[in-house]
Amino acid sequence: MKVVLGVSGCIGAYKAAELVRRLQQLGLDVQVILTRHAQEFIRPLTFAALTGKKVITEMFESGSAPANLESAVEHIAVADSADLLLVAPATANLLGKFANGIADDFLTTTYLATKAPVVVAPAMNVNMWEHPVVQANLERLRGQGVQVVEPDEGYLACGWTGPGRLASTETILARVRAVLGLRDDLAGETVLVTAGPTCEDIDPVRYLTNRSSGRMGYAVAEAARRRGARVILVSGPTALEPPPGAVFESVRTTEEMRQAVRKHLAEATVVIKTAAVVDFRPSAPAREKLKRTSGRFELELEPTADLLEEITRADGQRLVVGFAAETENVVENARAKLRSKKLDLVAANDVTQEGAGFDVETNIVTLLTRDGQEIPLPRLSMFEVANRLLDEVVRLRAAARAAPAARG
Repeated sequence: MKVVLGVSGCIGAYKAAELVRRLQQLGLDVQVILTRHAQEFIRPLTFAALTGKKVITEMFESGSAPANLESAVEHIAVADSADLLLVAPATANLLGKFANGIADDFLTTTYLATKAPVVVAPAMNVNMWEHPVVQANLERLRGQGVQVVEPDEGYLACGWTGPGRLASTETILARVRAVLGLRDDLAGETVLVTAGPTCEDIDPVRYLTNRSSGRMGYAVAEAARRRGARVILVSGPTALEPPPGAVFESVRTTEEMRQAVRKHLAEATVVIKTAAVVDFRPSAPAREKLKRTSGRFELELEPTADLLEEITRADGQRLVVGFAAETENVVENARAKLRSKKLDLVAANDVTQEGAGFDVETNIVTLLTRDGQEIPLPRLSMFEVANRLLDEVVRLRAAARAAPAARG
């Protein structure tokens, strides 16, 4: 994961060097951007030595080197590659630019160009911090989804005492971990995730499939990885990149997915089946392309394997999670699936709802658990839904482990 660290110009800039090192200790890749005023307090060489990377200080190449397309659009590349934009320290001047859409240097332009979460850690004189304009800018940023790490109180470099000192490195790191979903509550678990659609051939040209994009499953895999799990991702055809570090199996048909799941099932302590497998396949796929005719064409179908039922019937102690994509009686149908498939948890969603169907980056689900919990979630990003689901996985795993001790 990549954190873009923006450093603006105040005395707290020197603390950013320690912040870089601590971010690296979390296994994060750090790209530093220094504003022109920040360079009055700390030199780019410091961060270059820590990161082993070029420190970005200007919007365009300076000196004798001619401007080129790469330098002109570098801020877009940096913005696109970021998993988080962190600005520490963030001065009143910089906060004002962010809040009002001013993009006059590399850092402010990156802020407008990124879709990654943004965390700012302000630092300034107490009077500046308390100024109505600064507070109004902060409220505007919060309303836009920016997370603000409040400054500490204490003796300030200007000689005043009060709020305005850059928050401690530990406080900033805690917010970074929370935003990125970095936890260790799944350490020691092996999470097997199925994702995407499957395809069943009608003939060499045509096939049956569904509209699953795989986004939900890939988000679950990434979230589980960030929480310390060993992740195995079995995926049907998608346009997505698997999370780095995950064991990845690419499949196409339901039977291929079945075999891949069986291959890894013994090592899995948690199985999360988000894949939308094709429930029926042609009984006798044609060896040659079927020609168009003027009459009716009938296609005989047979059921594919019930992967979820096979998983829950397999030997071994593991927690099994299913998804129920429904168009009517959503909770009732999902609860029936929870019981009939002997699941520990099911995530139900109405695919007809705006923001919860196919080819979107959000989801709206209700979590139903074996111990009677019903947890409706609002529209959230796929990654947020994944983490809320994993919160329940962690709770159920802890309860299962505590049960034998209680009986003893």
